[in-house]
This record gives sequence, C-alpha cells and structure tokens, in this order.
Amino acid sequence: MTTTRRDVHPVDEVMPYGQMAALGLQHVLVMYAGAIAVPLIVGGALRLPKDQIAFLINADLFACGIATLIQCIGFWHIGIRLPVVMGVTFAAVGPMVAMAASGVSITGIFGAVIAAGVFTLAVAPLTSRLVRYFPPLVTGTIITVIGVTLLRIGINWAGGGVGAKNFGDPTNLAIVALVLATILAINKLFAGFVANIAVLLGLVVGFGVALAVGIVDFAGIVDADWVALVYPFRFGAPTFELGAIVSLCIVMIVVMVESTGMFLALGEICGRKVGPPDIARGLAADGLGTIIGGVFNTFPYTSYSQNVGLVGVTGVRSRWVVAVAGGILIALGLLPKLGTIVASIPQPVLGGAGLVMFGMVAATGIRILARVDYGPRHNLLIIAISIAVGMVPLVAPTFFAQVPKSLGPLVNSGITLAAISAVALNALFNSTKSDSGT
Repeated sequence: MTTTRRDVHPVDEVMPYGQMAALGLQHVLVMYAGAIAVPLIVGGALRLPKDQIAFLINADLFACGIATLIQCIGFWHIGIRLPVVMGVTFAAVGPMVAMAASGVSITGIFGAVIAAGVFTLAVAPLTSRLVRYFPPLVTGTIITVIGVTLLRIGINWAGGGVGAKNFGDPTNLAIVALVLATILAINKLFAGFVANIAVLLGLVVGFGVALAVGIVDFAGIVDADWVALVYPFRFGAPTFELGAIVSLCIVMIVVMVESTGMFLALGEICGRKVGPPDIARGLAADGLGTIIGGVFNTFPYTSYSQNVGLVGVTGVRSRWVVAVAGGILIALGLLPKLGTIVASIPQPVLGGAGLVMFGMVAATGIRILARVDYGPRHNLLIIAISIAVGMVPLVAPTFFAQVPKSLGPLVNSGITLAAISAVALNALFNSTKSDSGT
C-alpha cells in the first residue's frame, strides 16, 4: 500500500513496505552506535558482569523502539508525530557514572530515571510555551551549534573512534572517503528511492571494503543469544534517592532545551510548522520514554539529532518510515545476535555517513539564519556570542572542570549554553516589537 492522495502531507505518507523497511534500517544504522554506547559506559561504571551489560544493551534497544513508536505515531497528547528517532541521551552519562562512583545502586539509578521521566511529563506543557522565545535568530543559532557539535562525533568516528590505537590510520581515512564518495555519487546519478537510501548504500559499500581489508570485529556474535526476553525491573524494584533524582531532573531540563531545538529543526526540514502544542507533545514523549526506560532497566531518552540530519539528506519525511525503524529496534532488542552483527560496523564506515548527515544539520541552521534581519547590528552580535559560547565545551572540554559538579550537565553541553545565550540575548536586545523582526 502506498499513500497517493495529493492532500496527504509528506510527513504522513505511507510508502511501499519494502521501501519503508530499507529506509527504516538506514535510520537504525545511523543511531545504533550511540544507542549502545550509554549502557556500555554505565554498565562498566557499575562493574556489572558481561551478561548483565549485554542485557542492558538489549533493554536499551527494546525501549528505544517503544519510545520511537510513541514519539512518531503518537497517542492522546503525547508524541510530536514527526519522523523522530528516540535514543538514550549522553547528557545523563556523567551524572549516572558519578552516582555509580558514589555508591548509588543500579536500582537507585533506575528509580531516578523514572522520577525524572515523571518530572518531564509534568512540566512539558509549561516548557513548550517558551517556543515564542525561539524566533529564527535563536533557532538558527541553536541548530547550527547542534550540527557543529555532532560533527565532532562524526569526525571521531571517521578517525576510528575516540581512544583507538589506529586513530587516523590511512585505511580508516580511505574508507571514510569511499563512503562519502558513494553517497555523493548516488545523489548525483540517481533519483527517487535509490537516492533516498544513499546513506544506507554508502554504509553497505564501506562495510564491504572494511570486511575485505580485515578491520571488521565479529567478536561476541557466536556467544550472543538468538532470543532474549526484556522484562521490567530485572535488577529489582527501583529505589528513590533525592540527590540522584534531582541530578537527573536537571539533565532532563537540558534535554528539553535540546529537544525543542531539534523539533524546530525537524519542522523546518519537513515543511510542517511546529508550535507550542507540538513541542508539548514531543517533550511529553521524552518524559514517557524516560519512564519506560527506567521500568525496562535502561536510561533517559531524547530525540536523536543525527537522524534529523538523515531526514535532511534523504528528503524522506514520512514518520511511518521511522515507525518501521522503531519496530526494527524492538526486534534487535529481542534478538541479541542480530544486534551484535549490526554493532560490528566499523566506526570509520559510520564516520563517512556522519560527515554528511551532521553537516546537513549545521547547514539547516545556516539556512534559517539567512532569514534573519541583519539591519540591527546586535542580531549579528547575538549569533556571534552564542556560537562562541556553544563552542567552549567542544574546543576545551575541561574549561568548566572547576565549577560545581551539579552544574556539569548544564555547562558541558554546548547546545544548552548556546540556547541559553541566544534566548537571553535576544530577549535583551529584541524585547520590543519594533526590534523583534528576527
């Protein structure tokens, strides 16, 4: 079945099932490395045995799929109903590792995750009203910083991964160049469905070459189970500790700021206006997804910005494609052997695709900034200072090492710093109607 009615918005288009499966898999491959990184880091900090860390990964993928379905399909007043892929937020990694180091048990972490999800669900309607403080001047700046921040991840992937002994090896760089060239060639020579899966085809070509030169690591595939059930409270009933809860609630405030910027970026890419009610539904899905995460033994969830870049690259705006991606994530969570195979894709292969997708996010921000009125000189000043502030954690990761640890989630997020700066400076300089034409 395919939707052919002209009055159906591309976001609501139902494509042929085979095409949606390929496009959905493309979304999964793009976000997979990030999705499994957080349970690996937190599980290691908690000194969990290998089988329990494997369960955390399965639970994470399973909950990713459920949260994605809620966000893009939606029900009642929850879910933004745009092509949004949900995944574990990296903003929570530092606080959760600190909790583990201070003696908080894994059930205490899950209790804090559930409480933070309830907090997010409760304040989502209030937070969404702040959208009026996000004119193109602000959103363009934030989205540009999101793209540049993501590029750091893509560049690290391209080199072989942070801490890799062969970082920057010519073989890695050659694979990156091949993936990038494949994506560009397909976009130049083809149209329609083939062009839409250019990133997937680039990953396939890169994986094939990586396999031929012997840099694909299949460790763990043999030992992985074919089927593994994911069930609530596997580690016991959650416990609730005030300090841990407050810490993750602060993280979720940061997540809501970042998600708001991503929703606005995605609305721009999809050609669908995103207003306060849409933001409220999207943030509510972040909260409900986080509650589900805590129940199913995993962590806080947010909208993955790398997949926003993929929507921009492919031009495929259907939320039903992302719903298929959610179904694939659930299947990978229940089928660990398949998940391990996907995890074997070398980081340089992902890096080649990441340079395209993350650059596309930054380009979207620049396109929005092109609509800003630069007559008032202070508008250029707002952009300059906000981007500069957003680059601080990116360029100098230890810049805020001496500030209180409780402020870590705030000051170590360049996206959040840029958002606070842009909103505050815009309110300061463009507080009157005559100056607000931005």
